[in-house]
Amino acid sequence: MLSVEDQAVGELSELLLRNGKVDHGGLERAGALAAVSGERLDVVLTRLGLVSESDMAAALAEQLALPLAGPGDYPDRPLLGERVTIRFLRASRVLPLREHADHLDLAMADPLDGYAREAIRLLAGKEVRPVVAVPAELDAALDRLFGKPKPAAEIAAASLTGEGVASADIERLRDLASEAPVIRLVNGLISRAVNERASDIHIEPFEGTLRLRYRIDGVLRAVEAPPSRLQAAIASRVKIMAGLDIAERRLAQDGRIKANVQGREIDLRVSTVPTQHGESVVLRILDQSRAPLDLGRLGFSAPVGATLSSLLERPNGIILVTGPTGSGKTTTLYAALQRLNDPSRKLITVEDPVEYELPGINQIQVRPRIGLTFATVLRAILRQDPDIIMVGEIRDGETARIAVQAALTGHLVLSTLHTNDAAGALTRLVDMGVENYLLTSSVLAVLAQRLVRRLCLDCRERYLPAPELVRQLGLERLSDGGEPWLHRARGCAACQGSGFAGRTTIAELMPLEDDLRRLVLRRAERREIDQAARAAGMRPMADDGLLKALAGITTIEEVMRVTQVV
Repeated sequence: MLSVEDQAVGELSELLLRNGKVDHGGLERAGALAAVSGERLDVVLTRLGLVSESDMAAALAEQLALPLAGPGDYPDRPLLGERVTIRFLRASRVLPLREHADHLDLAMADPLDGYAREAIRLLAGKEVRPVVAVPAELDAALDRLFGKPKPAAEIAAASLTGEGVASADIERLRDLASEAPVIRLVNGLISRAVNERASDIHIEPFEGTLRLRYRIDGVLRAVEAPPSRLQAAIASRVKIMAGLDIAERRLAQDGRIKANVQGREIDLRVSTVPTQHGESVVLRILDQSRAPLDLGRLGFSAPVGATLSSLLERPNGIILVTGPTGSGKTTTLYAALQRLNDPSRKLITVEDPVEYELPGINQIQVRPRIGLTFATVLRAILRQDPDIIMVGEIRDGETARIAVQAALTGHLVLSTLHTNDAAGALTRLVDMGVENYLLTSSVLAVLAQRLVRRLCLDCRERYLPAPELVRQLGLERLSDGGEPWLHRARGCAACQGSGFAGRTTIAELMPLEDDLRRLVLRRAERREIDQAARAAGMRPMADDGLLKALAGITTIEEVMRVTQVV
């Protein structure tokens, strides 16, 4: 059964349609956003600019049979004296207009707010009669009667220039961030991101506007953003959730949030950095229930998966995973750890940050500010008698040398490195100062990988590419003599019009065989090592991607985007 409030909003929608203030398309768009954010439909309609504040106020007054306040109706001096605070009036967006013997006229931006009406009734000691107010006119009257509050942007600017921030301003932001509308808004942003399988939420302030984007399947998509005036409150709310200092807006801050979204425990990594127009906030969503921490589900081709599984059974040596940021390296390492995790082995990881908590594995977060670096932690954990060590990233020569020593002394070491391909990892380690003879004795294999978007199976479209493209990419050699059919993205309701649903891995795996070891010993260049690896049977990453395109798993454009095959 509908509540009185829901029924009133439903009748209001019909009135707006009847009066030509909004069309059916606008109502559907606002309804979809309201369902995600938890806000009322009338609030979303005005926030999106589909209905003006004055039109909405007039419609509310007509629908609820209440008077509409005009600019001349506001008092010349505050009523109720010290019985009501300006903080409450601004937060509730109400203002007493006239006090009568038996009742009080109360201007309300939201005449359906029963809590604010009841609070004023108790403070005034008499009945309250709502008068619908245009929000901008109400705010102007509050500014005239009580003084204009210091803008959040001005507070942030003072912080960036080193000026002190008044404790009252900080308290105001803290109060605003703790109010129900802001809490619902931030919770709604996170909930919607999880529903849409986003990996990151980007909240970016610009002059006079706020931009909100979700990274979905590796690509940023803009969504409807809250009003720019809420930027400081949103940033403060996220900081409170992450346990960060809301008064510090001159320096970057990092934190972590544990949230329960639709019955699932979600980890969020929070990063804030100061920009010219406020703080840019990025939330990385770590949903372990959706993360495929299983080598068999990462999308590796059968030869790569079988060889990698065999290498993981080796008692010692180094297996490196390479690729740019966001290529799924850490997920591959976690999946490998899950494969190796059993009571007969001791596994220790050194990470920055610890992205997923893995039961039964000792995970260590590095803290460079206190001297707890990858290198210092690695030295310490070698005395912990581990069987398998995972190093989140080899960033410097010292870490690389200790990882090599660990592999040579009987440990299996898994780590990542930032190089474009498998062959480049070996020359990169030599450049870091690792002796080439130590590399040939310790490195088992290098896996280079990228992530490409998977085509939506409900709407993908099959087509035969132009002969010029077939020749340019060499598709004949990969299509087993048949027609080299490809697929393109179309877009449907199931994939929200994007044409894609999820991501998969394309990779090249280079085991270090004797021929490659000889090349490393004589300090051969990356190109020569790569050619020798291909001659020994390594399938290049671009070919792995082209095979997935021919199989209808992804598009040729996705493969070209991440491998620069042409």
